[in-house]
Amino acid sequence: MSKQFNVAVVGATGAVGEVMLSVLAERNFPVGELVALASERSAGNTVQFGDRDIVVRDLATFDPASVKGGGIDIALFSAGGAISKEYAPKFAAVGAVVIDNSSTFRYDADVPLVVSEVNPDAITQRPRGIIANPNCSTMQLMVALAPIHRAVGIERINVATYQSVSGAGRSAVEELGQQTASLLRCEPIDPQRFPVQIAFNLFPHGGDFLDNGYTTEEMKLVWETRKILGDESIRVNATVVRVPVFYGHSEAVAIETRDKISALEARALLEQALGVVVVDQPRAGGYPTPVTHAAGTDPVYVGRIREDISHPRGLNLWVVSDNIRKGAALNAVQIAELLAKAYS
Repeated sequence: MSKQFNVAVVGATGAVGEVMLSVLAERNFPVGELVALASERSAGNTVQFGDRDIVVRDLATFDPASVKGGGIDIALFSAGGAISKEYAPKFAAVGAVVIDNSSTFRYDADVPLVVSEVNPDAITQRPRGIIANPNCSTMQLMVALAPIHRAVGIERINVATYQSVSGAGRSAVEELGQQTASLLRCEPIDPQRFPVQIAFNLFPHGGDFLDNGYTTEEMKLVWETRKILGDESIRVNATVVRVPVFYGHSEAVAIETRDKISALEARALLEQALGVVVVDQPRAGGYPTPVTHAAGTDPVYVGRIREDISHPRGLNLWVVSDNIRKGAALNAVQIAELLAKAYS
């Protein structure tokens, strides 16, 4: 019998937590005991894990060492930065490996920042027992760009992200739906989750504004790209745009490479890359979109691959992926699978 692992999902009632549970079941992760954890107000509710209903337990009173068989082995955290900061070290202290979806530990030198297809070996360097999941926008960008960077090197990345509302949580999804319905009924709206109307609109803002004029969501793309690829020399310029899409982030990417690579060569690299599906035909509909390709699926889709006519070593790409699934839940489970393989 293969080794089984006691797994905790922290934030099990949230949008990402629910998908984590679904992905664990779909991929037949070798779970011994599954513990669903959330806040006190959610305790006693149930969540779905495969064909089982799991009763949610109160994180504040849960002892990760109390589970039969040696306590929690792997803890998937997706309950926000404050929760991760308080509870992740407590789980790690009793021997659990924490895979954290918040930004709390991403920039700590002694916490690996891992994209399963890009730098899986980094999981071995975790002296604090914590592994960080990147931001969802960085995640899909790295899956698409790492093969190119390793082949010819990337000097500079210009990226505009078109981010779905689900990246801001369930309340944001509800706000887009409610605003859309209200506007179609010619009723007034009152934005609550976002600073301005999101239905039939978009705005260039994600996260908090910083002194340099960029936002935290934009700077995450800078900091995380360099850490994941292990190259501090890469220059990254990002603009984050929130768009009225429920699920799936899109990115218009322009890169400048160290050595020349043609669009044909880049396409061939990406067609062989782990986690990538190339949808790149020069015709109407011959490109990926959040609705027709990404939502509810695992891959990172890449299209509109073309050489930049304004730069001799420039390349343009269009990158689309489900921000909740690959951008958060799936990668966390894939990291857990890497751990399970290492322990088997």
